[in-house]
Amino acid sequence: MGGNGKRRWKISFYSRSKPTQTQHQQQQPPKEFICPISGSLMFDPVVVSSGQTFERLSVQVCHDLGFIPTLQDNSLPDFTNVIPNLAIKTTIQNWCDSSGTQHPPAPDYSSLEEIIREKMKFSSPSASSLSKSMQLSPDIRVSERELLKAVAENPPVLFSHANTELPHRVDHFYSSSSEESVIVNTAATPSASPLTPLPLATRPACYSSTSSSSNSIAESETLTVTENPKLSREEDEIVEKLKSLDVRDQEQGLISLRKITRTKEETRVSLCTPRLLSALRTLFPSRYFSVQTNAIASLVNLSLEKVNKVKIVRSGFIPLLIDVLKGGFDEAQEHAAGALFSLALEDENKMAIGVLGALQPLMHMLRAESERARHDSSLALYHLSLIQSNRVKLVKLGAVSMLLSMVKSGDLASRLLLVLCNLAACNEGRSAMLDANAVAILVGILREGGGGDSEVIRENCVAALFALSHGSMRFKGLAKEARAVEVLREIEERGSNRAREKAKRILMMMRGRDEEDEDICWEEVLESGGISRTRYRAGGRNLPGPNSTNF
Repeated sequence: MGGNGKRRWKISFYSRSKPTQTQHQQQQPPKEFICPISGSLMFDPVVVSSGQTFERLSVQVCHDLGFIPTLQDNSLPDFTNVIPNLAIKTTIQNWCDSSGTQHPPAPDYSSLEEIIREKMKFSSPSASSLSKSMQLSPDIRVSERELLKAVAENPPVLFSHANTELPHRVDHFYSSSSEESVIVNTAATPSASPLTPLPLATRPACYSSTSSSSNSIAESETLTVTENPKLSREEDEIVEKLKSLDVRDQEQGLISLRKITRTKEETRVSLCTPRLLSALRTLFPSRYFSVQTNAIASLVNLSLEKVNKVKIVRSGFIPLLIDVLKGGFDEAQEHAAGALFSLALEDENKMAIGVLGALQPLMHMLRAESERARHDSSLALYHLSLIQSNRVKLVKLGAVSMLLSMVKSGDLASRLLLVLCNLAACNEGRSAMLDANAVAILVGILREGGGGDSEVIRENCVAALFALSHGSMRFKGLAKEARAVEVLREIEERGSNRAREKAKRILMMMRGRDEEDEDICWEEVLESGGISRTRYRAGGRNLPGPNSTNF
């Protein structure tokens, strides 16, 4: 009350603040949700042979018009195969729900046709000339149309699987890798934390280089390619031979390509051009042993360079590699598995490789007679299973029971346990593993001592049990039934640092103390070193590849 007896009221006026520029930006859909052709949010996304994702109707209209668009990275997509991308479709719908954005409507054919015809006016010479050649030849069969489209462009790969020359000689391009795996000696690096993950191999088992200098490999990571007249001449000569109708010329061209890309990093980058890749791709289906084998081995070599990996996938090589795994020559299958392993190291390739159907053929190759094929297939599956969409696919393909059976028999145990650890990181994989009696199998392996690579296998078994224990009431009962406590206590006392840490946390969880003591994020622990990441090597020495970082 004031002296005048009047009550004073303080009135504040609030105005609704306008959305800031940042808020507007947050509502913009991620780039991968937008069709590169229509520029709109995708209603029915599909993955094409070259690995990119488009709106299904956009691909159909391009096909009907005989048009291949040039993308932002100047690459030309391969529309030969179209596979629904259910993972990205679900992700788009979830993003729309969480952001309050309306779900994308089904596109209109006539509207898309108008957009694409407009793009055709400004298309690159190669794409427009290709379109004209297809339109001026109405009698061309569908299969021939696809071949014409495929010749528009292609990229390269690199692995030293290359070891088949025309006359099959003893002095192969690669050396034997009888001692394939080693455990990194942490004593040699005292500063390394016991929870720091050990790096995996980044090159296929069949790759070996005559150059042992780590400096030359490091230099390749920051390589800048300059015009080299000599390389241009070499490329012209090789491409001419690869395009020859004479099988002898094709063989000679492939052997030359394989040799010069085996040890020279700068050559691998310079030769990974659309022109050479296009010529190389046509030789993959060859029924001549030396042609098919040397073609894929050359691709392996090209794929070793990080800058080449995405280009190769976008050039449509994945379906061809899958076909070789299903029915190629034995040695060609080795190289195909190595190529998929190399390409799977690149995060941007992982989803495309899985969607295009490589998982099941790679699972089949785990039982191949070739040690190299089994080695590279297992590591390809490990890297591919680092993403959720591929984990779910592997579970649906029955990978859990197959992998557990192989681990139990000791076949590729140390490597396949890494895949199982990844599968246990998703609900579907965890449930499938518990249903398949994984707890008893893993505890049994620990009780028996681990087998061959005992320390590595024990560490990975404990890491898999730790992943299975997360958020599962079933795990406690299954672990008690398998008498896991006594085994885990022994590991807690005598195991490696990594194994001891995991065993301790599992025991805490079984006693019901994990939530009281600390809030543990099991997935972060796995990534921070719960799994023993063993470096696999070829030719008797470690090869720190271009992506030689911790995985």
